[in-house]
Amino acid sequence: MTDDAMTTAAQEAHIVARALPYLRRYAGATIVVKYGGHAMEGSLANEFGRDIALLKQVGINPVVVHGGGPQINAMLDRLGIESRFINGLRVTDAAMVEVVEMVLSGAVNKQVAGLINRAGALAVGISGKDGGLIRARKAQRTVKDPDSNIERVLDLGYVGEPSFIDTRVIHALTGAGLIPVIAPVGSGEDGETYNINADTAAGAIAGALNAQRLLMLTDVPGVLNKEKQLLSDLTMAQVKDLIADGTISGGMIPKVETCMEAVTQGVKGATILDGRVPHALLLELFTEGGIGTMIHK
Repeated sequence: MTDDAMTTAAQEAHIVARALPYLRRYAGATIVVKYGGHAMEGSLANEFGRDIALLKQVGINPVVVHGGGPQINAMLDRLGIESRFINGLRVTDAAMVEVVEMVLSGAVNKQVAGLINRAGALAVGISGKDGGLIRARKAQRTVKDPDSNIERVLDLGYVGEPSFIDTRVIHALTGAGLIPVIAPVGSGEDGETYNINADTAAGAIAGALNAQRLLMLTDVPGVLNKEKQLLSDLTMAQVKDLIADGTISGGMIPKVETCMEAVTQGVKGATILDGRVPHALLLELFTEGGIGTMIHK
């Protein structure tokens, strides 16, 4: 072995040794990962598949919940179906929810499972409708008229939110050594199909599983302070203060609210992290301090 090869091998051994305490910490633990955004593109997608496979191989039980907004938009464009938004929320009518289910539960779901399978693990793609995994209700949103201050209820069609998670399907898969890959589509009481935000679905599933960690891959580093510096560790009380003073605003609010709800249900820590960073999952779990913003009690 050359000197350069010996140096590289020594560095790799050092990295593995440094990761050992964290491997022990998460041995046998359930980790729910929300997968979406730019992490689903190019070489990052292959790295994600390998990282999930690695988690399984070192004794962790990963559960993946994925989105697919860009893929849905592309299919709607191909079919000539125009999207309509109210206050940033996509109205999902009967025709559109069929497309959403076809894309999420079909092409995207199998693609994500395939990434993991090619990396050497065994992943099974399912939707929230399979086995009654996600029972959903119609999402309720209101908007206040700026002139009259009167609130009115928005009709978003078949946009839903989880009302109950039946974890038996997930436990059956993980107990058999398989990795569940879940499309965020749920069933209503009368059998209707609901499109569910992937963040919301992942948070509800993590809470129902009493997962040790919820990792939400996004396109931002995490929660930033007013100087645009990453806040790596926040209690729920601190998050509420940051929302109140405007530090946390816009699209970050529903993400931190999902994290707080998961923690309230028993998740030990929920982290928002940048899925554009190569091996973001491994850096978060197996390094001191991680790379994102972890919210805990």
